[in-house]
Amino acid sequence: MEQTALRPKPMPGQGPGEGVSSDPGARRPHAAPRRRGRRLATLWCALLAGLVLILSGVGLGTLGATVIGMSRLAELQRQTVHGTPGSPGTSAPAASPAPAPAPTPAVVATLGVEAVDAGKPGALVVGVHVPGPGYTAGLIRGDLLLAFGKTRIDSAADLARAVAGSRPGREVTLTVRHRSGGYQQLTVVPAVVT
Repeated sequence: MEQTALRPKPMPGQGPGEGVSSDPGARRPHAAPRRRGRRLATLWCALLAGLVLILSGVGLGTLGATVIGMSRLAELQRQTVHGTPGSPGTSAPAASPAPAPAPTPAVVATLGVEAVDAGKPGALVVGVHVPGPGYTAGLIRGDLLLAFGKTRIDSAADLARAVAGSRPGREVTLTVRHRSGGYQQLTVVPAVVT
């Protein structure tokens, strides 16, 4: 059996022995910048693709959270307007059929804030709509709403019921505890959503 030595194949356009240099320090003059340019272009493309993926993920997440939040808000509004059988405040006789739901009112009051349960009495404001009654009254993100008029607020659902039961255009006093710990009473005029 014959033994052969492994040799590199010549590049296209070169004959055998032309591409191999006996001087180990000799280089082709423009090989490194071309490689560096390709690496830089690849890096920029990867960063751009990553940025697009991150932004689209954030956008989808925000859209999903908004849809979920809006569906829960609509459910709370339906419960406050119609009342649900078996819930506190509504009593239906066991033998009679459930009463027909009341027609949906044409106008619903809103504060223009987004609130969540605080884990303690009150509703924590997590968002304030800039052209809205809450913003005009002076509410900011991080405020804890404790009372709406004479109604004590223990949760975000209590706030939604109190606002839905108020009359649009009539002033209401809010009792607020700011993030700094100070208490304040603000006057707000609930607006109309049609």
